[in-house]
Amino acid sequence: MKAKKWFGLIITTLLLVTTLHPTGVFAKTERTIEDESIYDLLVDRYNNGVGSNDYNVDTQDLSAFNGGDFIGIENRLQHIIDMGFTLISLGPIFATESYDGSKVLDYSKLEPHFGTDKELNELIKNIHKNDMSVIADFPLAGVSANHVWAKEGTLKTIPATDGTIDWDYSDVAVQQAVKEAIVKFVDTYKLDGIRLTKIGEIDTAFLNEVIEAVKQANPQAYVLTNEVSDANFDAVPNLDKMNALRKSFASFEADTSPLSIFSNPADKELIQLDDLTGPRYTYDIVESRMFPPTRWKLAAAALFAMPGTPIMPYGTEIAVNGKSAPESHQLMNYKIDQELVEFIGGLNQLRNTSETFRKGDFEILHNEDGFSIFKRSSDEETWIIALNNTTQTSSFAIPKEVIGDNKKLRGVLDNDLIKEGKDGMFRVVLDREVAEIYIADEETGYNIPYLIASISIYVLFFGFLFIVLKRARKNKKAAAQ
Repeated sequence: MKAKKWFGLIITTLLLVTTLHPTGVFAKTERTIEDESIYDLLVDRYNNGVGSNDYNVDTQDLSAFNGGDFIGIENRLQHIIDMGFTLISLGPIFATESYDGSKVLDYSKLEPHFGTDKELNELIKNIHKNDMSVIADFPLAGVSANHVWAKEGTLKTIPATDGTIDWDYSDVAVQQAVKEAIVKFVDTYKLDGIRLTKIGEIDTAFLNEVIEAVKQANPQAYVLTNEVSDANFDAVPNLDKMNALRKSFASFEADTSPLSIFSNPADKELIQLDDLTGPRYTYDIVESRMFPPTRWKLAAAALFAMPGTPIMPYGTEIAVNGKSAPESHQLMNYKIDQELVEFIGGLNQLRNTSETFRKGDFEILHNEDGFSIFKRSSDEETWIIALNNTTQTSSFAIPKEVIGDNKKLRGVLDNDLIKEGKDGMFRVVLDREVAEIYIADEETGYNIPYLIASISIYVLFFGFLFIVLKRARKNKKAAAQ
């Protein structure tokens, strides 16, 4: 990473540490689903860590297994840590006929391409060591026609398409078998939860029985789904909000009025822009003939600042494109510019450090002509999120009654500073296609936290120069010998 980027990252981190309310930091034991931010991946497409399980692997064929495995995820765990996510979703990991894990062959065995029980346990252990949680998918339908239960012929099935079957959930034996398999899976691998997929028309009463069974075995476990449902899940996706976000930022000067759908409360809601089951958001951006990195920065700022639990699929940070699978499930490329990765990390740091930023009251202050300003607030903090999705500099005046007495607004992304005008207004002025997030600080004359941060920056800078010069002298001396 270039020195300039290192210093930018140092400045951002120090400002966050010295200004955010310390009580906002949460412990793992205190988390609820509203506190999490989810990184959603497919094991096969994330990273190939070991070659011993690479039988019938073809990285040139997107429909085939590409070699990703549990060891590969562990080797690249720091990448997820750097982006600040608190929960990793592994996707479906059972023995399967398909790279994405959807055509399950056996609920009691892991997919050999992905690795062994020991390797999965080691991965989960390291995820927990880094104060993150981990869940996996359990497909309730669309399993392989060669599923071990179907071969045994002991449970009722319903023919489906493309070599798959559904379970007949009107049968009590099917319900009992599936319920037991889910509870055993979560318990065996010490997962922090489960995401039930392909729930389709499955009876809500049965889904509630499954949720209750998981909770009885582990009261702290999350039970999620990727489909709209009336069952008692800890969180379900809000497709209307997802569509509102996608429409509002795919191109500049888009109609942002759909964002008005966001309001309080927003608990038990999963929100996302990108998706592993449909077109990637970058596809929308490219179709609009826009520049993905710029679009993604604005969209990501909105995603992490809005009420709800954000989900970001793997590859979002490198703007993976694709209208549908397998094109949208490309093998992860780590030889990338880190700018968007660092930007996502900064947004997650705000969420992880400030309870107000992730769960505070939400209010839309302005949302016209592509210029949107939101407020997240509590008794402890006030945040202002400004998104200029236009092709020109935009401004909006916020009354001091909204911000508070003796306050100033300090940007944490680009270090913008806004003071109250003589007319009692705070004027937010943003360049085109830019996002800024402000925290309301006390206006006390001397900004002690800022001075501390500034001094620390100089110390780090000169320390960096000292190390560089010392190494240069050492290398010069070695060359002379």
